[in-house]
Amino acid sequence: MTTPRLPIDDALPALIAALRDRGRAVLQAPPGAGKTTKVPLAMLEAGLARGRILMLEPRRLAARAAAARMAETLGEAPGETVGYRIRGEAKVSGATRIEVVTEGILTRMIQSDPELTGIGAVIFDEFHERSLNADLGLALCLEIAGALREDLLLLAMSATLDAGPVAALMDAPLVTSEGRMFPVETRWLDRPLGRGARMEPALADLVLQAAGETTGGILVFLPGEGEIRRTEALLRDRLPGDHHIRPLFGAMDFAAQRAAIRTETAGRKIVLATSIAETSLTIEDIRVVVDAGLARRARFDPGSGMARLVTERVTRAEAEQRRGRAGRVAEGTCYRLWTRGEEGALAAFPPAGIEAEDLAPLALDLALWGAEPAAMPFLTQPNPGAYAEAQALLHMLGALDAGGLITDHGRALAALPLHPRLAHMLQLGGPDAALLAALMAERDILPREAPRDLTLRVEAARDPARFQRDRGFAVHRATLERVKQEAKRLRASAGPAQGLGTAELAALAYPDRIGLRRPGEAPRFLLSGGKGAVIDAGDPLASARLIVATDLDGDPREARVRQAAAISESALRGLFPDQIAWVDICEWSRRERRVVARRQERFGAIALDDRSWTDAPAQAVARAMLEGVRELGLPQQEAARLFRARVALARAGGLALPDMSEDALMATLEDWLLPHLTGVKTVAQWKSFDLMPALRGMLDWDRQQALDRAVPARFTTPLGREIPIDYSGEVPAIELRLQELFGQTTHPSVAGQPLRVSLLSPAGRPVQVTMDLPGFWASSYADVRKDMRGRYPRHPWPEDPTQADPTLRAKPRR
Repeated sequence: MTTPRLPIDDALPALIAALRDRGRAVLQAPPGAGKTTKVPLAMLEAGLARGRILMLEPRRLAARAAAARMAETLGEAPGETVGYRIRGEAKVSGATRIEVVTEGILTRMIQSDPELTGIGAVIFDEFHERSLNADLGLALCLEIAGALREDLLLLAMSATLDAGPVAALMDAPLVTSEGRMFPVETRWLDRPLGRGARMEPALADLVLQAAGETTGGILVFLPGEGEIRRTEALLRDRLPGDHHIRPLFGAMDFAAQRAAIRTETAGRKIVLATSIAETSLTIEDIRVVVDAGLARRARFDPGSGMARLVTERVTRAEAEQRRGRAGRVAEGTCYRLWTRGEEGALAAFPPAGIEAEDLAPLALDLALWGAEPAAMPFLTQPNPGAYAEAQALLHMLGALDAGGLITDHGRALAALPLHPRLAHMLQLGGPDAALLAALMAERDILPREAPRDLTLRVEAARDPARFQRDRGFAVHRATLERVKQEAKRLRASAGPAQGLGTAELAALAYPDRIGLRRPGEAPRFLLSGGKGAVIDAGDPLASARLIVATDLDGDPREARVRQAAAISESALRGLFPDQIAWVDICEWSRRERRVVARRQERFGAIALDDRSWTDAPAQAVARAMLEGVRELGLPQQEAARLFRARVALARAGGLALPDMSEDALMATLEDWLLPHLTGVKTVAQWKSFDLMPALRGMLDWDRQQALDRAVPARFTTPLGREIPIDYSGEVPAIELRLQELFGQTTHPSVAGQPLRVSLLSPAGRPVQVTMDLPGFWASSYADVRKDMRGRYPRHPWPEDPTQADPTLRAKPRR
């Protein structure tokens, strides 16, 4: 069959030469250049690969469509020279030379056969989307090509201009196809949509405007099936009779998808599509794009513990790719449901899957491969914290041993096309877990206002008509159909039947989400993983003592339960007998502001039984009190303050003494304070605790003597009286009666520093502060004498204080 010439044809000779010479290449070609359907056939015709050519596609629709188009080019049906394999469906034969697969299938092929026997080339189509499976697949293939299969050809194809980093990672030549695109006029909204405005009515109006102003097929981008159906309903009675609405999303049957892709025999086609129409697919006769500016992406949801589809604003790169769909066959027009000013706030590119998705499947695959992320050729390394959390989950599920190596159970989980949580449940729960696994992997089959009970979903899935009649809630039929199909497929991979109920099965998947109701009126729960959760007070589950929370809203402090099941304590004990044990707890309670000692029978963070621990060891109590000290800080005591100031001055003078600054003391509490904390349990006891013995204990006898010599605690007056020296200011200071320094002709000093002397009146009030006593005697004293003689006539005020004797006595009364 003769195929039309496409822009990619000009780049094919250079690409084939690069693959023949280097065994790997990166092809950059914009959407519509023809790379998806032309390149594999060109490689086959050139005889490059010794085995089958495997091409990865990010979506099932793209995989089937690409295989169908290539087979049609050869005048064949899919399953002959060109075939495909996607989850739950395969059309391949012994004659198949090009096999199009979804990305996750490659990983499982590699894990079961690391040499990829029979595969001569692997093509990563649409690699710019940076899905987690594509990144992992490329890293594994680079490892295989470097160590096991030097003949394995590797090709990454990207629709963006940022293909340089991929080429550098692969150490491969970069081949570029300029593509061909007709001019596309972009039209933005005049003003932003108002806050609270519904997207679908605004988009329907924009589609009607585009239909009235343009000719040719219209491609409308929406985030998901729900938005497509609602927009379809809004348009159905408002379009001319010759306009045909064609939905296009991944969950549709293939016949309906092909109807959206093919040219209409008569009339005008309006395709309402998700982001699957951005790349990979060729939708014929499209001249107009209407973009809602939203995309649904897989993001790791801490609330459900698995990946969840979330709706986000498109990036500029995605918006540009969508716009390009209008310029494939002729000049086109792109309508955007946002203003030109709002465009500047869009992110440049979507994040790579390894940055945003759940890393538990990646951690399991790498454990099976026997490598740490840092040792793998990833374009982007996973976040270490997120990766550690993923490994912790795998340990909890028994997929990794104490050393981080994969277990036999982990190998069984890795072989299943499920999240490790659900694979674990399927292996241990048996065929009864298949329906629950399919339900938890899909969107909710019940409306938002339905109760949170997971068992209701199982009931609805088994008999939707009766459920609606008895319970009054409609079941989402399209979602339920997908659930049933998936459950049927999963039963074949399930372990032996165990006869477990819904809550018990859910607990296998979510051992970290077993919730124990906290004391009090509000329906709040402590989860076995340590986090908190709350259920709406009106929900029937609010009165349950124990629940399994399978879906939370992700709030880091106290998550709201979106789906759960009540579980009995006996069922919990039956499931996890080895993980329930008595634990002695001695800890500082922030709420009670005291050390609390308890003996608890615990499953993770929750206590199934709780008793007072009356004979807790004194050392355990003291260690717990240290946490209280860290919260409360050191008590402010004058003696301790002066002592620490002396030490600081001595250290500044070169004396080798420990650091007694606030920060240093708080950082070394175990060293200096712990031995002195015996008997201290409460805030009140800590506030009255004398710090001085503990601080002095930091100095041995020799250091204490050295401190006293260098920075004495007291100053000896001319009368032999000892008064404390205050070292807490900028300079050491003393206070004493002026008459006590009579006869002192030099200024008092300590540690080589002059003391700041506060001279007091006979009544103890300051009359002068000086750091130069001889200067004071020679100057200011005369004025002080004149003033003080009248106020205190019974006290001596000699004309020459340097010649007088020090005294604290007054003249006797006459």
